[in-house]
Amino acid sequence: MGRATDFYQSQIGDGTVINYSYTDIPWRLLAQDTYYFFSYCWALPWIIFPLSPCGSGELDELYPSRKNIFCLVIHGILVVLQLVFILSLPFLLLLPMWAGVGYVGAFMLLNWLLCKLLNGKEITFHSDEKYAKAHPEHQHEQWIFLNGVAAGQHWMKNNLNRLAITFGRPILGIHNRTDGIIFDVIECLVQRNFGYATNDVRVCYRLLKDVLYDPGKSKVVFILHSQGGIEGGLVLDWLLQEMPQDLLAKLEVYTFGNAANHFNNPHRHVESQSLSQEKPQEALKTIMAEISYTSPVPPSELDLHPHPHPHPRKTTTLLPASTSSTLSTRTSTAAKDRAIGHVEHYAHSTDFVAMWGVLHFATNKLGSHQLPRFIGRLFAHSTDGGGHQFNQHYLNGMFPLKKDPHTGEFTGADENNEFMEELIKLGKEGAAVDNTREAFIMSYHGTEGFGSGEIRTPVEVHGVSGRKRVKNEVRVKHLSRLWSYRNGQSPQETPPLLVSDVTGARAATM
Repeated sequence: MGRATDFYQSQIGDGTVINYSYTDIPWRLLAQDTYYFFSYCWALPWIIFPLSPCGSGELDELYPSRKNIFCLVIHGILVVLQLVFILSLPFLLLLPMWAGVGYVGAFMLLNWLLCKLLNGKEITFHSDEKYAKAHPEHQHEQWIFLNGVAAGQHWMKNNLNRLAITFGRPILGIHNRTDGIIFDVIECLVQRNFGYATNDVRVCYRLLKDVLYDPGKSKVVFILHSQGGIEGGLVLDWLLQEMPQDLLAKLEVYTFGNAANHFNNPHRHVESQSLSQEKPQEALKTIMAEISYTSPVPPSELDLHPHPHPHPRKTTTLLPASTSSTLSTRTSTAAKDRAIGHVEHYAHSTDFVAMWGVLHFATNKLGSHQLPRFIGRLFAHSTDGGGHQFNQHYLNGMFPLKKDPHTGEFTGADENNEFMEELIKLGKEGAAVDNTREAFIMSYHGTEGFGSGEIRTPVEVHGVSGRKRVKNEVRVKHLSRLWSYRNGQSPQETPPLLVSDVTGARAATM
C-alpha cells in the first residue's frame, strides 16, 4: 500500500476536547501553551533535523554555504547572549535602577546591531527574475509570502526563489524580521496569546488590502510559514472585519508548519453553515448562488437560473443602486461557501512547531460550536525526514525540485513526487467513506486525533473495501490545490468563474 498522508477536513467542531480559544484570557492561553510546550518538547530537535539531504542546494537553510554559515554563527551568538540576559534579569533587583536600565538598554542595542547584520534594511523583497519571470497568463495573480522565525534577508530571499522555481511565478515577500531565535519565540507567544500586531503584521495588512482592492488582480495567493501563520492569521482577522467578501473570494491561503492557534474563514451565509453542521452530505450537493446585477430590469424579469442544476439551489440577489446593465454570478457548494476562496495547511507530524500549532488546534474536537475554528484542509505528513525549515524540510519533502541532467540547474517542481502520490487517509476506523471525490470537500465534525495523545487519527484508507483495493484511490495530488500551480500551471476552476467585468478585470476565482 505504501506510505499514506492523514487528511483532515476543514473544522466545524463537535465533542469536548478543547474548551479554550484565542479569544480567551491571555494568561490562560499562555498557561496552556506552556503545558503543551512540555508535552511536545520531545520533538524540538526536528526544528532543525534532519540536517541533510539538501535537495535545493544553496537555497536550503542548512546547506554549508558561506552565507548560511554566517547566519548560523550570528544566530548562535544571539542564542547564548539572550539566554544569559534572561537568566540575569532577576539579579537586576540587586542593582540601582539607573544601572538596571542601562544594562537592559545596552543589551537591546547590542541585540539590534547583531540582528541588523541578518535583517538588512528592506521590509519587502522579490524573487530573482532568473528563477521565474512574469508571464501574461499570470498577470491577474499576486503571490505573497510571509516567513517564519529566525529568517533574515538571506534566508528570506532563498525562500522566495525556491517558491518561484516551484510554481513558475514571481513571488513578493513581506519580511518578518528576526530578533534572534529566543526573542522570536517570545514574540510568537505575545502575538498568539495577546493578539498583538507587530510592524510586519501591519505592513502585510496594508499591502494585502491594497492588492485585494486592485481590479487588475483576481487571485491573491498568500503563503505562510511557521510564525508567519500567526501573523497571517492576525492579518486575515483584520481583513474579515473590513473587506467586502467578494474581494476576499480572490484570496487563497497556504500554510506550512503553521504556529497559529486559530485560523478564521467564516461561512458567507447562515444556510450553508447550518447545512455543513447538520447535513454535510447535503451541503456537498447544494449550490449557493449570488447574482449581482445593475440593471433597470426588475428582478422578476431576469433569468436567475440560466444553468439548471439537479441539486437544490439557494440564491442571494444583490441590487446595487445603478442603472448600468451588467450581471455577474458567484457560485459554490454550501460546504465551500466561505469568505476566503481556499485554505490549505501542510504539516509534518514530527515538527514541534506544527504540533504546538496547527496539528493541536485543527485536529482536536472543540467543546462548543461557539469556539473559533482552525479552518482549512490539513495534510499531515508522517515521515522520518520531516522537520520545520521551509526550504530544506517542507518544500524539499512536499514539492521537490527537478534538475537539468546536463546543466545541473533546477528546472521546476519534480512531477515524480512521492508525497503527492501518497494515499489519503480519512475518517474513523470502520466508518464508511464515500468513494467519490466530492466527499473530500465537506467540512468534518471533528475526529479523535492529535489532542487525544495520538499523533495519527485512527483511519481507514480511502479506496480500500475490506481487503480489496478499488480503482479510484485518492492521493494527495488529487486534493492539493497548491500542487496544481506547479511549474506555472493553474487549477481548473469548477465552475470556471474567472469572468470579466465591464473593466475587463477578472472578478472571482472560486
